[in-house]
Amino acid sequence: MGARSTAYLFVSILLGLLALVFAFGSPARAEVYTPGIWIDPDGCEHWVMDDGAEGYMSPRRTRDGRPVCRRSAICGIVPTDTMFAAGRADLGPAQRQSLQRFFAEAQAYGVLVHGHTDSSGSDAANMALSTRRAEAVADVARAAGTRVVDVTGYGERQPRASNATAEGMRQNRRVELYCLR
Repeated sequence: MGARSTAYLFVSILLGLLALVFAFGSPARAEVYTPGIWIDPDGCEHWVMDDGAEGYMSPRRTRDGRPVCRRSAICGIVPTDTMFAAGRADLGPAQRQSLQRFFAEAQAYGVLVHGHTDSSGSDAANMALSTRRAEAVADVARAAGTRVVDVTGYGERQPRASNATAEGMRQNRRVELYCLR
């Protein structure tokens, strides 16, 4: 095979590859998956594989097929009247210290933080406020070394008492902490 034939063969192969790239796009790069365990709000563990664009998840099970779930119970209720100023979500130094003490003594594997408000104000404002307050408490938990599994603001949607009385409204302004043990 002469030099000219080799050159034609090389150019033909190159043009064929370019045609394939044009027709089907560039070759896919290797996908990198990051494995992990996600704990749902009920305390059950799931195997997770995520490449950033899409992910796969399946329940983590024991050898006999039972799901791996941790016991979860309310381990603390933070009355927001004593922790936060009206309509605010920032914590003062004394409130942070009180929460840090709580998380140090709770000995929880993880914590779920749920914020709630009374019915004064609009639904949108209450949802935003309850979420910001739950995030503020979750930030203290993280700083104390506690794993925060879930942070959710419920606004006025899950009252503990009637919003028709001042006492009922006071009970509804809270951040609930569910400890996983």
